[in-house]
Amino acid sequence: MPVVKRNRVPFVQHDRREREALLRQGEIPEKLFLFCLVALILLLHPSFTLAETKVMPVPTEKAPPEEPLAADEEFEEEIITPDPLEPWNRLMFQFNDKLYFWVLKPAAKGYNAVVPRGARVSVRNFFHNITTPIRFVNSLLQGKPKSAVIEATRFGVNSTLGIAGLFDVAQKKFDLRAQEEDLGLTLGHYGMGEVIYLVWPFFGPSTLRDTFGRVGDAFLDPVNYVTPMRDSVAIRAYDTLNETSLQLGDYEDLKEAAIDPYLAIKDAYVQHRKSRISEK
Repeated sequence: MPVVKRNRVPFVQHDRREREALLRQGEIPEKLFLFCLVALILLLHPSFTLAETKVMPVPTEKAPPEEPLAADEEFEEEIITPDPLEPWNRLMFQFNDKLYFWVLKPAAKGYNAVVPRGARVSVRNFFHNITTPIRFVNSLLQGKPKSAVIEATRFGVNSTLGIAGLFDVAQKKFDLRAQEEDLGLTLGHYGMGEVIYLVWPFFGPSTLRDTFGRVGDAFLDPVNYVTPMRDSVAIRAYDTLNETSLQLGDYEDLKEAAIDPYLAIKDAYVQHRKSRISEK
């Protein structure tokens, strides 16, 4: 049976003529049609979308590869202090809030009207001076001999030249500033986390770690050894009243500026403690 050979050229020319006729009907040149098709593909490619478009300088030499972030640096900002007892904490926050506005603030305003600011600052200096053992011991526990020497020197200078600590001569004359260390910071220094966030009545914001620290520091606070116990409680209450009188308005400003005062105070407390622990 003879093989019939077909000439495909007429079909190719016929297809081309039909395509050109279709393009002429739409009045779109073939080259412009192909250009638009290529441009559309490029624009739809993910690397050309607006969300990922970046203006990059032309490199003159090969840049060294970036070092991968350490695990603790990569996820550092994602670490938050757990708050599983939030209902209790919010209840205690409300209790302390009412205690401040109904009791402490009115008493502090009356106290301010009677006692001059200079005298109230001296009372603060006195209480700060007698709690030197807390800062001195925790400076040693954290391996900070310089801080321990500063605290010991401050205590000696302020207890003598400062008249039993009523005046902070060590800072004013010798620029020896208080180190502000405590057992909660010491535990954090050795890697103990906050565990959970807590709010205690009367004492305010804390964490489980700082609560343990407060209990430990209590053994180094001379006020706790005053007997009978009612005298110790009275001294502590007076210290709280005096300190509140020097900070009137601070809590009000923070609460007014915050959408949720509970969360604002929680974040401020936790971040402050973390920044103190990170200090060398």
